[in-house]
Amino acid sequence: MRLAIVGVGKLGLALLTGVTSRGVMPAGEIGLLDANAPRAAELAARTGARVLTWADLRSADRILVSVQPRVFPEISDRLAQESTGYISTMAGVSTGTLTRRLGTQRVVRVMPNLAATIGLSQTAITASREAEGAGDLDFARQLFGSVGDVYDLPEHLFNAFTGMSASGPAYAAVFAEALADGGVRMGLPRALAHELAAKLLIASGELLQKRAHPGLLKDEVASPGGTTIAGLEVLEAAGVRGALMRAVVAATRRGADLGQDQE
Repeated sequence: MRLAIVGVGKLGLALLTGVTSRGVMPAGEIGLLDANAPRAAELAARTGARVLTWADLRSADRILVSVQPRVFPEISDRLAQESTGYISTMAGVSTGTLTRRLGTQRVVRVMPNLAATIGLSQTAITASREAEGAGDLDFARQLFGSVGDVYDLPEHLFNAFTGMSASGPAYAAVFAEALADGGVRMGLPRALAHELAAKLLIASGELLQKRAHPGLLKDEVASPGGTTIAGLEVLEAAGVRGALMRAVVAATRRGADLGQDQE
């Protein structure tokens, strides 16, 4: 068994789908272990992966730990296996903590986001020297490359990446919902307003990638004395820009707190 996935939530399922659909590895070489045994069985039946018990982890070349950080201390003893590489998606849990709790130096830390479910994730990745030498880092790059873009990042920036990129889809969703509510307030049908907001974010992302700085796109849209600059004035007065910055700061600090809980 090349990979055991412990914790088959949205991310675990996205990774399983991406890896198998893109031919990274056959489903038969992947095992699933989840606290919700019926869910693991259903996903295994649907994809061709195997359902695992704790004892089965001994036969895994590598183990992907995709559980909530608060659960990790409760299961770390059962996860620990000799001659096994580990890949963790747990927010705030450092490679040092992984090494100490799992009893191995072969640890890779990754932080994807929900866009993995549609193959558009942004994933940060870092690893110990031992994991790099054993091929675990390249293996993890291949795994998460199947569901989006992978960025090598120093570990001290992981919480900032989490606070911005991993949490970012939620911020964007709030922004889209507020835009749609504004459209409804001015008479647009609700379904149309939601569709327009979603497509607006998609198109804006494409436009932003073609410009050197977001301010350039803002300036192109905001003509002198026009409608857009009137709206931007309200956003500035409401402190929207500062609120988004503070959201990233708060989420970054929360990631650090989660890490402290594991020490």
